Amino acid sequence: MPRYLSDPPETHPPLDSPGYKSTALRHPLQRPVLLPQKLTEITGPLLGEGRLGANDNDLTVQHAGEPQGQRIIVHGRLLDGDGRPVPNSLIELWQANAGGRYNHVRDRWPSPIDPNFDGVGRTLTDAEGRYTFTTIKPGAYPWQNHDNAWRPAHIHFSVFGRSFTQRLVTQMYFPDDPLFAQDPIFNSVPDPVARARMISSFDLSRTVPNWALAYSFDIVLRGQEATPFEAEVDDE
Repeated sequence: MPRYLSDPPETHPPLDSPGYKSTALRHPLQRPVLLPQKLTEITGPLLGEGRLGANDNDLTVQHAGEPQGQRIIVHGRLLDGDGRPVPNSLIELWQANAGGRYNHVRDRWPSPIDPNFDGVGRTLTDAEGRYTFTTIKPGAYPWQNHDNAWRPAHIHFSVFGRSFTQRLVTQMYFPDDPLFAQDPIFNSVPDPVARARMISSFDLSRTVPNWALAYSFDIVLRGQEATPFEAEVDDE
């Protein structure tokens, strides 16, 4: 039996984070009731190879023209709490464009929408738990949380098991961002060591000369090296 490594305290952000004002409207006032997984939840719908398109993991070739901005390759491994690879898992991402604007009707700040960039992608991990995306480095953007509030450049990651009921969500940031100190979402993770695990590493070895930079970002599901995830509930 593999040993189970619990996540250290303060690895995941609390559901109610006063610095991030909208959590006051979103977080539950009572602890969730955990329901048993039955056959329906475990068997369907399955997330397998047949649900992927040819260009789902390359966000730079999904339209007739090329998107604006710096091409980047984001790669890493999906690992369990013992450092073993997690194969055949669906990883999705969504992000703002190079100007910091999402392709969404509710994003109205005056940065141009890029008609050649939707900002969404997905892929499956291989037998060694590896994944790769080609995309555009997102820009920072303003929001209304506090005075002169700007979100650091980031990419949202959604990690699934083999069904929709098995899902974890996190954010990946970029090294040395000057906006870290004033961002309440990044700082909602209490432990600074765990917080640093959301920051990718620049990877010169995976850059493509004259074409794209590269960043490495491993995602660890549980244990002492767990990546902080959203909407975690502390065990009792």
